[in-house]
Amino acid sequence: MRARYPDRDGYVERDGVKVAYEVYGAGSATIVLPPLDVIVHSRAWKAQIPYLSRFHRVVTIDPRGNGRSDAPADPGAHTYEHKAADTLAVMDEVGVERAVLGTLCDSTWTSCLLAADHPDRVEGMFTIAAAVPYITPPHAHRRPPFDGSNGPAGWAMDDVDYWRQDWQGWVQFFFDQLLPEPHSTKQYEDAVGWGLEADLEAAIANEVAPFDMADVADVEALLGRIRCRVLAVHGTADRCIPHHRSERFAELTGGTYVGLEGAGHLPQAREPVRINRLLHDFVESVHPSGTPTRWTRPLHRPRKVLMVSSPIGLGHARRDIAIAEELHRLRPEIQVDWLAQPPVSDVVASRGGTVHPASAYLASEVDHVESESAEHDLHAFQAIRRMDEILVNNFMVFDELVRSEHYDAWVADEGWDVDYFLHENPELKSSPYVWLTDFVGWLPMPDGGDAERRLTTDYNAEMVEHIARFPRLRDRAVFVGEPEDIVPDGLGDGLPSIREWTESHFDFAGYVTGYEPLTDDERLEVRAGLGWREDEMVAVVAVGGTSVGAPLLRRAVAAYPLAVAAVPGLRMVVVAGPRIDPASLDAPAGVEVHGYVPDLYRLLAASDLGVVQGGMTTCMELVANRRPFLYVPLRHHFEQTFHVTHRLDRYGAGHRLDYDDTTPERLAAAIAAEVGREVSYAPVATDGAARAARHIVELL
Repeated sequence: MRARYPDRDGYVERDGVKVAYEVYGAGSATIVLPPLDVIVHSRAWKAQIPYLSRFHRVVTIDPRGNGRSDAPADPGAHTYEHKAADTLAVMDEVGVERAVLGTLCDSTWTSCLLAADHPDRVEGMFTIAAAVPYITPPHAHRRPPFDGSNGPAGWAMDDVDYWRQDWQGWVQFFFDQLLPEPHSTKQYEDAVGWGLEADLEAAIANEVAPFDMADVADVEALLGRIRCRVLAVHGTADRCIPHHRSERFAELTGGTYVGLEGAGHLPQAREPVRINRLLHDFVESVHPSGTPTRWTRPLHRPRKVLMVSSPIGLGHARRDIAIAEELHRLRPEIQVDWLAQPPVSDVVASRGGTVHPASAYLASEVDHVESESAEHDLHAFQAIRRMDEILVNNFMVFDELVRSEHYDAWVADEGWDVDYFLHENPELKSSPYVWLTDFVGWLPMPDGGDAERRLTTDYNAEMVEHIARFPRLRDRAVFVGEPEDIVPDGLGDGLPSIREWTESHFDFAGYVTGYEPLTDDERLEVRAGLGWREDEMVAVVAVGGTSVGAPLLRRAVAAYPLAVAAVPGLRMVVVAGPRIDPASLDAPAGVEVHGYVPDLYRLLAASDLGVVQGGMTTCMELVANRRPFLYVPLRHHFEQTFHVTHRLDRYGAGHRLDYDDTTPERLAAAIAAEVGREVSYAPVATDGAARAARHIVELL
């Protein structure tokens, strides 16, 4: 799913060709993103739109031949004059009098025409990899004619005959060249996908469209008429357009050049944080918002910690609340602010915690995870990869917050956005930073084959490289568990084992339960308060903070009549959580269904059996309270399949079931076999929250 959807979309029609546009946000300034080359469409700006539209109105336009626009095959319909006229038509349609134009490569010349011929409509130009013809020589490999005379390899594939023979091959080669930065697999997949959406004949027509500038003198004359402010950005490793072209373009327009050392042709995709900040600051310089700023003397600032807690599963919230409570015990003056989204923010607020108002700008990770799920199936690794634009948006929210307010420490509990983009932009770190996680290492699912193994290895390699290059960016890295809880697997070919690497780079807090396990007397007291008789068997079925577990709940409800036949008097208590409508489960008599239960661990501790997914927190709560339980890991969920299962095996806890084999009949038989069974688990330490809090306090 997207991080931000348009507030308005539509078409303008010129000469019988419909051109699609989208409008996002509001604000006194408008950023217009003119149509790009046919090989991509406006989704190429997906990492910029959510952030920029919080402050400004943003208008995107799909090029003729891709996205939602029409695809004329006539070269005369693809001139830059048409592209400029399309842009003006969209501006008129949506009521934009003046705008800052944001361009990438081919769209730079479109914007030059607008800025020169319609100076009253253009407030500024922000260009990336300015493809302005003639002003500098092209790369030597980009000089072959597009006339069918070239060969079938390398840049010679940039040829009309080859395109018609193997458009996919050209697109794959082209974007491989445009993304030379290591670890660019997701950006490459996106770009190839957009390229394959292009209409081939329209792409060819665009390539051979007439151009009315005869030579460099004509181009420089037009550039000399540009009077708006210009910022030209270019990656020095660009293999498509030499970066000297943007330098020269800036000279000819009286603009400013910013070189991105080591970056390729698509920094808006590969270096989104840098581009977002540059573009936002440029718009502010052209069109100041007048927003007042405040500064507080350091000794007057309150002691504050910013807690970023992953919303994917409520376990992060419960353990982070426990850690925050320990922080207050150690240092009562500390204020903990939470940058959090539902359901974490709801839990925090219910416990009296402070959810920062900036949290409202976070894009929903839970909605994304649910959109990626099927029946008891969530490919967690791929879901997080496809959450990239959401993670960019959420990091930008974090970045804006910590730029405007001082915190004595940042704590990210599996806040993948914070950790990744801080390592990609280490100069943004301005406070002590603590990273928390209960697993290390992306692991491939067996049916993903070599392709998935290569991807997980690449992601792990990038993590290893980040820590090796910036070993002190994480002031503390805290593993929620003990060394023995780490899986025995390796990080991938040529990389160290996960345990070896984690022991070298993490402190260990032990597991964070946030409570003392119930004594026998407390357990009986809880049962009495719930109306459960001491002599009846109670099975609690729970699936966590998303709606992904609904199929397992329905299967458990279907198993109940068979289970109660085997265990007379069995009571089943189903906890649907905050995202599943209890009424949707259609439970029979004898089955109680609840929504969100704040202290779920008390129900689990009081039960005679738990039936759960493979989530770390819920399983470990059952282990700590020495309850028998069945757990059914989500299909394709590498953490539940490998990391959690390894930890439970170490404790000698739980009985694992595979969902595909868990028919109502088999689930009922497993319930009957396990309910009330005496267990012998390894003990779970109860001081994890205190140990984690001490690691944080040491930095204050």
